[in-house]
Amino acid sequence: MDPTAYPDAVTSLANELIALGPAALDPERLAISFGLFGVLAIVFAECGLLIGFFLPGDSLLFAVGLLIAGDRLNQNLIVVAALISVAAIAGNFTGYFIGAKAGPAVFSRPQSKIFKPEYVTRSQDFFDKYGPAALILARFTPIVRTVIPVMAGTSKMNFTRFAIYSSVGGVVWAFSMTTLGYFLGQIEWVQKNLEIITLIIVIISVVPIVQEIRKFKKSTSPDSSS
Repeated sequence: MDPTAYPDAVTSLANELIALGPAALDPERLAISFGLFGVLAIVFAECGLLIGFFLPGDSLLFAVGLLIAGDRLNQNLIVVAALISVAAIAGNFTGYFIGAKAGPAVFSRPQSKIFKPEYVTRSQDFFDKYGPAALILARFTPIVRTVIPVMAGTSKMNFTRFAIYSSVGGVVWAFSMTTLGYFLGQIEWVQKNLEIITLIIVIISVVPIVQEIRKFKKSTSPDSSS
């Protein structure tokens, strides 16, 4: 694939995802409908592909833990958390190589409304401020965790250092979020009010995503180019 064509592919996929509406952001529905394989695919995309910032991450892992605790998802918690860790790390590695290969081409286009050159500068400043720990901190920040691996590759961060901290972050994130959901799911009150809790999770996870969707739609609208 031509690196310069990557933004167009992201734009196309983003439009398709937006068309799905709220269904694409409901972590419980996603986990139940698509099962473990679907969860792993979403985690992979959310952690490494730029299109992934539209997808639920923290809320999905939390919901998976809740569903396992309530026997609505017939899976072993430790196995699921381990597989999610692998998917998250693999996604990060993919994002890094996308950034290393396509980043210099797509971020050097001043006219781009989505992939701007200053993103590389901001990313480098972020790494300079927090060091490799930025890869762990970013893991718990929606949207940022999607962009950081690509930025790391674009800014030519040492891959060995990236791999170590990214792997640590992936394991900590996967196990902490699913385990939190699982143990809260053991509480009787939580089980009785699971639908309300899930709704709250969806609302919390949707807010930053909706903000990004609005920015995305505004940046790609005909009026914005005038």
